Amino acid sequence: MLFSGHTHIRMARPSRDLAAAERFWAAGLGLTVLFRAEGSGEPGEHDLLMVGHPDASWHLELVHGGDQPVDPRPTDEDLLVLYMDGPVPQELVDRLEGHGGTRVDSLNPYWNEWGVTVEDPDGYRLVLCRRGWSNS
Repeated sequence: MLFSGHTHIRMARPSRDLAAAERFWAAGLGLTVLFRAEGSGEPGEHDLLMVGHPDASWHLELVHGGDQPVDPRPTDEDLLVLYMDGPVPQELVDRLEGHGGTRVDSLNPYWNEWGVTVEDPDGYRLVLCRRGWSNS
């Protein structure tokens, strides 16, 4: 079967510190911890944190450690964009900053005009865009 618009999507990223990542994504942004596991130290095992919304068709997987650890290597264009379809609440930006995020200017001026960009503790960028989006 081919994938469709209902196919579940997992965005996986390495993390230096899963506790810091959880503070940002769960306590800061408001995502739910969907799953958590500690690696056993065996080859191929690592610590894992999955966050998202329980009813969404996507989630963010963050991994740390294991026998072949990978350091995060985000670029200024590695963006996760959330279309807010309205003003970006300052209290949300403040909460993200209070939970380990850093507000930054985007490399692309489009995102500076239409939203707010916040780096997570691993340097990946979250854009809160005040525009809406539809694929239709």
